[in-house]
Amino acid sequence: MKMRIVVGDITTLNVDAIVNAANTSLLGGGGVDGAIHRAAGPQLREACIPLRGCATGQAKITPGFELPAKLVVHTVGPIWRGGQLGEAELLACCYLSSLSLAAQAGCKTIAFPAISTGAFGYPKELAAQVAISTVTRWQKEEQNTSLSILFCFRADEDARLFLAVMRRIAEQP
Repeated sequence: MKMRIVVGDITTLNVDAIVNAANTSLLGGGGVDGAIHRAAGPQLREACIPLRGCATGQAKITPGFELPAKLVVHTVGPIWRGGQLGEAELLACCYLSSLSLAAQAGCKTIAFPAISTGAFGYPKELAAQVAISTVTRWQKEEQNTSLSILFCFRADEDARLFLAVMRRIAEQP
C-alpha cells in the first residue's frame, strides 16, 4: 500500500493531483481552498465557473494552472453536525470520488488535506479514521497499487494524529 503522511504546504507538492477541500461553489474560500486558489492563479477560478459548483461528497477536476500539481480535484466535505446526519458516509464519498477521478485521469500521485476538519468542524480523530479506512479499502477493492497517496498537513500534530490512526488500521486483521 502506497500511503504516506507529510508535513508541508499542499500547494507546493510536485504530484499529479492535489485535493482541494472546497465549498459547494468551487469558487474559492478560506483555509486550504483559499490557499490553493491563490497559488493556482485566477485561471483556477475561471475553470471552476462552468462546473457550476459541486455537491457535498462529490468531486470535480480542473487543471492545476500555476501549481506544481497538474490537476486539482475539488471535493466538498460535510459540515459536522454531531455525526448522526450521514457525515461519515459523505466524508468517505469525498475520498472515493477524488480517488476515482484521479485514477481516471491517469494520476500516479495524489495529495489530500484533512477534508472537513477546518471551518466545517469535523473532529480530526474521526476524520482521520474515515480518511485512512476509506483509502485503504479503495486500494484493496480497486486493487490499485499504482496510485501513491499522500496526506499533507500544515501542523505536526495533525500528521501525528493521522499517522497513529494509519498504524491502528494497518494492525487490524
